[in-house]
Amino acid sequence: MQRVLVAGINGAMGQYATKMINDLDGFEVSAGLGLGIKDGDQAKYHVSADTKLYGSLDEIDGDVADIWLDFTAPVAVYPDVKFALNHGIRPVVGTTGLTDDQEKDLQQLAKDKGLGGLIAPNFGMSAVLLMKFAKEAAKYFPDVEIIEMHHEDKKDAPSGTALSTAKLIAENREPHQTAPDTIETLKDVRGGDYEGIKIHSVRLPGYVAHEQVLFGGKGEALTIRQDSFDRSSFMSGVKVALQKVNDLNGLVIGLENIL
Repeated sequence: MQRVLVAGINGAMGQYATKMINDLDGFEVSAGLGLGIKDGDQAKYHVSADTKLYGSLDEIDGDVADIWLDFTAPVAVYPDVKFALNHGIRPVVGTTGLTDDQEKDLQQLAKDKGLGGLIAPNFGMSAVLLMKFAKEAAKYFPDVEIIEMHHEDKKDAPSGTALSTAKLIAENREPHQTAPDTIETLKDVRGGDYEGIKIHSVRLPGYVAHEQVLFGGKGEALTIRQDSFDRSSFMSGVKVALQKVNDLNGLVIGLENIL
């Protein structure tokens, strides 16, 4: 039986993940981490009475889990994953907001500890395919912009998915700035910039997670779009990650690299 600590168990994604793990053969939620939660809240978070609940990292016992599943917040994810690796727990991370330097640092730590793990900007299959298709299209359409749309409670911008999409696109084209002479009469109206790829972030109630990649060419255009209407759509990817994390030799970035 694989023991899973769900970090962010009191959040929407944490609760979806907990329900999925409860129904998954060979896995159990052995612990939960979340601000403000305490022992005695087991029924509230749909876990068994012997599941350990913690309100902070410094409360966590040493040998409490085999896998650390992280759905917390950008400010918490780096210390969370570092804690997991230092305590011999394999991380599966769905929280976005890590910098490139932080990812490299965690990858080195995983190597030093001899542990595998996964950091996935998105666990949705439609998002993984969007990134794959966008990378391919970039060879033929170097002029591109990204629009990502999320719920109003999302803490980081741009989304990890949008930034990962831009990085993959950049691998397949020369650095290129579309309309470089545009004058912004409103600061940052053209969006963020990753190697000439403009990224626009929308935060509105009613949305969950959505992304459009817009390519423009002479006399034609191509739009690739994915929509996640419900957080349950991410659980198939989380399931795959949990089932494969023990086979990983290092800290892998991107769900597409383990499918």
